[in-house]
Amino acid sequence: MRYEYKVVQIREGLIGGKMSAGKLEDVLNEHAKAGWQLKAVTSVEVKGRIGPGGTEGVLVTFERPVG
Repeated sequence: MRYEYKVVQIREGLIGGKMSAGKLEDVLNEHAKAGWQLKAVTSVEVKGRIGPGGTEGVLVTFERPVG
């Protein structure tokens, strides 16, 4: 069986802020409706548009069969 993958970057704000469980849940449910299954969630520092710092965020990886 062949698979395709999708990676979604989620962050709460440009400066500081914590990851919202509700926002993550919305993303998971939205993609599940389209046939995507959660594969992994990875915590990352996402570069902001302002200044040299970054914000905490997550990369959410989804997988679904092709065909």
